[in-house]
Amino acid sequence: MRALRVTAALMALVLAAAACNSKDNGSDNTEAGGEFTPPKLPVLEQVGAGEGALSVLSWAGYAEDGSTDPAIDWVTPYEEATGCQVSVKVFNTSDEAVTLMKTGKYDVISASGDASLRLIADGDVEPVNTDLVPNYKDIYGFLKKQTWNSVKGVPYGIPHGWGANLLMYHQDKVKPAPTSWSAVFAPPLSVVGKVTAYDSPIYIADAALYLMKHQPDLGIKNPYALDDTQFAAAIALLEQQKSSVSEYWSDYSEEVAAFKAGDAIVGTAWQVIANLTAAEGTNIKAVLPTEGATGWSDTWMVGAKSSHKNCAYKWFDHIVSPQVNAQVAEYFGESPGNAKSCAYTTDPNHCKTFHAGDASYARKIWYWTTPISSCLDGRTNVRCKDYEDWAQAWTTIKG
Repeated sequence: MRALRVTAALMALVLAAAACNSKDNGSDNTEAGGEFTPPKLPVLEQVGAGEGALSVLSWAGYAEDGSTDPAIDWVTPYEEATGCQVSVKVFNTSDEAVTLMKTGKYDVISASGDASLRLIADGDVEPVNTDLVPNYKDIYGFLKKQTWNSVKGVPYGIPHGWGANLLMYHQDKVKPAPTSWSAVFAPPLSVVGKVTAYDSPIYIADAALYLMKHQPDLGIKNPYALDDTQFAAAIALLEQQKSSVSEYWSDYSEEVAAFKAGDAIVGTAWQVIANLTAAEGTNIKAVLPTEGATGWSDTWMVGAKSSHKNCAYKWFDHIVSPQVNAQVAEYFGESPGNAKSCAYTTDPNHCKTFHAGDASYARKIWYWTTPISSCLDGRTNVRCKDYEDWAQAWTTIKG
């Protein structure tokens, strides 16, 4: 239960999305991060003795030191091993994280996709020398050098954990069992008024993903690279959907309560939400629809102004080590990034539940990243809608 509460705190954020490096979702280009050129910054060449301190900017649950629960502590072993004393600042949204990172007061950040490219473009974080992070070699390949953590093949972070947004439905009330996002974007009358949707600008990408499969004439190749026409179509779909939505949620407990009460019977969810809803006695099921799904992959990044970069790199290697990555993944409710972590989870079914290492499953996910004006699908003859456009449109949709 504690893990699920922390997951909600972590994931109640404004996220954005882009594709995994796979021919299945059309994002097998090597120009990760689009066409923009970030500021030229130096890369650490070797790790020396720790500077004695490390300031961590983190989502709740990613840097636990025992203060929340004495049994949950992976910060203290790091401090004891390195001599780097850790201070943790927890942020609540990606926008807040970007603002805080710009102060230059923090050494490392656990960045979600809607924050990472903004941090890179503004020179707030620097490229990472992955050769200096021994455990990096065991990170799943489909998480490396992606559009949310790299620019033109240059890595800017260490992948941490990942997951997919799923379609959850009440098995007693939604029949036949849905297999498509049509259940929420073209719902039958029986579910109108009982659909839930994620309360974030990133949800625009879910609509774009649906259109990519159902209106191919729009030419959408990447749900986060939308020109004026494609963006307008996605907004129109969301405006149409609005009358079917009973609740826009950002806190997992809201969706769990809505399903339990019967106020909602179908909508977007995370695996941990499905687990908790089922544990509450609601007869639900969560599936990955035929169109695929959006999802997240968080990244540890180092501040360009950090004066504790040796400690930062020691933190990177510690936090993605098999044992620690397993602890974080279970506490958070996601798939670990390290391929060796599954041997260390206390729940023997954790990695199966969260599809760790399942590349075919991962290829169906369009991972969150920042929409930028330089189209992430490689087009150079048009301007794509950027994050500010998405945020403004979402405000209008919500009313």
